[in-house]
Amino acid sequence: MYQLNLGKLSLADFMQQYWQKQPLLIKQGFKNFQDPLSANELAGLALEDDVESRLVECRDGNWQLETGPFEDFSRYGDKDWTILVQAVDHWHPPAAELIEPFRFIPNWRIDDLMVSFSTPGGGVGPHLDQYDVFIIQGEGKRHWRVGMPDASLKQFCPHPRLLQVTPFTACIDVIMEPGDILYIPPGCPHEGISLENSLNYSVGFRAPAQKDLLTGLADYLLDNDISGKRFSDPDRNLTGNIGAISEQDLDQVQQLLVQLVSDRDKLPLWFGQYITQAKHELDQQEPDPHYQAEEIAEYLEEGSVLARLGGLRCSYYQTNESSDIQLFINGTTIVLPAEEQMTAQLLCDSKRIDQQQCLHFTAREERLLLLTDLINQGLWYFEE
Repeated sequence: MYQLNLGKLSLADFMQQYWQKQPLLIKQGFKNFQDPLSANELAGLALEDDVESRLVECRDGNWQLETGPFEDFSRYGDKDWTILVQAVDHWHPPAAELIEPFRFIPNWRIDDLMVSFSTPGGGVGPHLDQYDVFIIQGEGKRHWRVGMPDASLKQFCPHPRLLQVTPFTACIDVIMEPGDILYIPPGCPHEGISLENSLNYSVGFRAPAQKDLLTGLADYLLDNDISGKRFSDPDRNLTGNIGAISEQDLDQVQQLLVQLVSDRDKLPLWFGQYITQAKHELDQQEPDPHYQAEEIAEYLEEGSVLARLGGLRCSYYQTNESSDIQLFINGTTIVLPAEEQMTAQLLCDSKRIDQQQCLHFTAREERLLLLTDLINQGLWYFEE
């Protein structure tokens, strides 16, 4: 539906010259762009309990932030505020299509689609993020300034939950129009101010911090009762400094930790489960009653098409062509035989499985049973 237009740049050029290196303005990155949702639809999502939303406004230099769900927006007036809704791809299939052109980056790195609506003067102030983002301009116009990473920038909080930065020097200073795309790498300060009522779509990428990875690994070890090796020191020498921690002690502790995270039998299993867990609520609806495998087969053979639940994370890992495949879906692991790579690819790479691809699942009973289970969990569904 949406096709990324990089002009004279190829995707390989973009990755080599810009990805995590410098910001890029892509004029008319989506030609003839049409908004997949309206400001009213976005506001409707912000009324829902299960949807994460926030509203930022600035009146005479006084910043305020409120979190949803909201009841109405009439009291905010007609300027100087922005509403931001996270994970819109979970709730609005047409908007979710905006993520697809950016899947030249592996699935596990893609986070979600955030959509914002701003009145004239609306914005969240100058700030920087620690992840990559593509910002797509929808209806209206917005003035964007983007700078390069600068260690001299200082962070301040005009509101306890708004982390902004001091003024920065812009390398991109532009008024964006519908279909324009702005790529911003991590650590680049940026600020967008709406010139008129406008919509922006932000495709964000996951960049787990070491702290988060270690916390996730610790949770996995606890949940699976994995204690690993214990500290041992059969070659310890006698010392008179009983209060001291020696360099040799620290070396061995470090080695124990390194061995734990470098265990290639456990690492893929933990990471696959960790990275495919949903960060936001999924609009998961199980069919009632559940389908039988025979019903699924009949529908697929008649030409039905399947779609993946918005926001569902799927990845797989295979050591080599002869090893079993670890398929990770929404934080769970399914082990597939080595020859089922196409099954894993269809489930992980395809947001939509067409009629011909669906026949792959009816060709073997094991595939059909797997697909039936996923449909009955509400993770895949028949597309109307």
